[in-house]
Amino acid sequence: ARATVLCREAAVACGRPWFDEVFHMLDPGVQINWHVAEGQAVPPETTLCTLKGNARVLLSGERTALNFLQMLSATATVARRYADAVADTACQVLDTRKTIPGLRLAQKYATACGGMSNHRVGLFDGILIKENHIMAAGGIDAAVAAARAAAPDHRVEVEVENEDELRSALAAGADTIMLDNFSLQDMRAAVALNRELRDPPALLEASGNVDLDTLPFIAATGVDFVSVGAVTKHVS
Repeated sequence: ARATVLCREAAVACGRPWFDEVFHMLDPGVQINWHVAEGQAVPPETTLCTLKGNARVLLSGERTALNFLQMLSATATVARRYADAVADTACQVLDTRKTIPGLRLAQKYATACGGMSNHRVGLFDGILIKENHIMAAGGIDAAVAAARAAAPDHRVEVEVENEDELRSALAAGADTIMLDNFSLQDMRAAVALNRELRDPPALLEASGNVDLDTLPFIAATGVDFVSVGAVTKHVS
């Protein structure tokens, strides 16, 4: 039998390796001919690929393969919109760990296909000190010191909610500082303070209340990164 996969809406095609693997696990002899590249923007009614193989195999793998292709293409498509929104700035848009359980690597692959950058994958490849960690450690200085002692080769990021915490994180030597729900005015002040107190400055990441409407204004404040959880956790 033969099958054709059509993309009904404008999208960024993503998920070919997962799609292919579904059918090859069922029957290595299934032939899949892709007509678009991974990460390519395609218009509506584009033929993505054609398949040839045993009818039972094609029907058995259809839904699982399409689930991967649809979810990852949706993630990449939204990621491309966010990446395009800051294309004329030095700011990078990051994904987060707010991913579908069991599919973190797949979704982070998709955000990269869409033009965004990956934040840490898990707790093992970067340290992010948040409010609960600060409370447990007894302060930002103590939390950063404990992180340095536990993982001296890892970058340490601290989430702050106001200027006083920002000053503490800068003094503690955090590599990156996350500005949580800062106003645009406060972000601009944080960028200026960072350049005044640190040489070289720490990297600044904005987070909270980010969407396609607010993103360009946030990027214009001078922050280095903007993290967006909605790209992976709101895609269905």
